Amino acid sequence: MASSPSETSAHPGTYGFFPDTYETEILKITGIWLAFPEDSLGFRPAPKSRSVIEQMEHQVQSEGRWMSTMLGIDTGDPNPAEKTVRGYVEQYRSDANRRLEILRAKSDDWWRETGQFFDVPRSHAWIFLRRLNHSTHHRGQLIVYLRILGLRVPSVYGPTADTSGRVIYQF
Repeated sequence: MASSPSETSAHPGTYGFFPDTYETEILKITGIWLAFPEDSLGFRPAPKSRSVIEQMEHQVQSEGRWMSTMLGIDTGDPNPAEKTVRGYVEQYRSDANRRLEILRAKSDDWWRETGQFFDVPRSHAWIFLRRLNHSTHHRGQLIVYLRILGLRVPSVYGPTADTSGRVIYQF
């Protein structure tokens, strides 16, 4: 099943590319998560590594905290009622799509405003870019998990060895 970002998502302004990029990140994160069968959620490649489900839990909790405390975008409790792949995907998609709507409405002035990145003042744009990078890091870890488990990897930045030259964000 191929999915793609909205054709009308372009946001005017200097920082409009941030919500547009976040929209594609939602597809990539959920596509990777959906590539894991339920019986693989306890897999961890090394004793000190997070399991698949712990990675999903970290993503929803971490992104929820960053968005709420650092950017003032609170979508409520990020934890799914059902601790399954589908439960995490549905909760994450719901929260992330609400955040996306809020981010699309932000002015260039808001992106330049300062917020607290832990104990350091940074612009909202800087904080958001760090959030995207943090999410990318964890998505990359899960891609390695998929390969170790011998599972197919959906598209992230283009076709993968498993998508036959096509961009497919979700199998």
